[in-house]
Amino acid sequence: MKTKKINIKKRIEILKKSPSYKRAYKDSDFLTLPELRPVRLQLELLKPEIILKKNNITSTIVVFGSSRILSPEEVLKIKKKGQKVSKKLLELTRYYEIARKFTKLVALRAKNKLTVVTGGGPGIMEAANRGAFEAGVKTAGLNITLPYEQNPNPYISPELVFNFHYFAIRKLHFVMRSKALVVFPGGFGTMDELFETLTLVQTGKKSHIPIILVDKKWWTTIVNFEAFADFGTINRKDLKLMKFADNEKEIWQIISDFYKTGRKKVKK
Repeated sequence: MKTKKINIKKRIEILKKSPSYKRAYKDSDFLTLPELRPVRLQLELLKPEIILKKNNITSTIVVFGSSRILSPEEVLKIKKKGQKVSKKLLELTRYYEIARKFTKLVALRAKNKLTVVTGGGPGIMEAANRGAFEAGVKTAGLNITLPYEQNPNPYISPELVFNFHYFAIRKLHFVMRSKALVVFPGGFGTMDELFETLTLVQTGKKSHIPIILVDKKWWTTIVNFEAFADFGTINRKDLKLMKFADNEKEIWQIISDFYKTGRKKVKK
């Protein structure tokens, strides 16, 4: 039987191009297999963790709120073009300015001890990052891949912009370093983050932090918090996990009072 002759050099080049020969950590097709989900989860936890530590981000104020709330500049453009926008949505524009003023106030009062973190998108997230940016301090955005395109807003610090695939890991990074949670009016995503944090604090998985809902009238219209206690599905004392504020000064005062009264210090 004749031995098949091969071009050794060519054969080696073919072998080196085989997908199975590619190093595992450089093989994107391999890394996206369903079986590699545990590894992807770990990587998504580790990458932001390492970067945040490198930038000395240890204490944060997290700001949530609707991505659909328009900036004053956007409202002006819409009016100039004669486009129609929901009257109620236009009324929410004032929250954009409150969020922007609040994070400027954080930069002024906290003196780099607290970093503002948002979901990285438009609306209230943009406003909060913008206030910190205009005050000249670092600010982070935790974006996530969605079925529709969501670019990071332009006010996030370049070294602190992240893009997540898994909501669970993103939520973990929101809560891990948070010293306060400020929640503006929003939709399902905002509600999800609010109730997630309330549950973590209620069950002791997260230490008690100020959870501040902006605009009591709006929140008590949308959610009947008292009814939870009336029906006995939560303890009445759980209602004290939340506080309400109507402007940036009230928000900061609640945070300031909490740490003075509780004698809790914010780490640098």
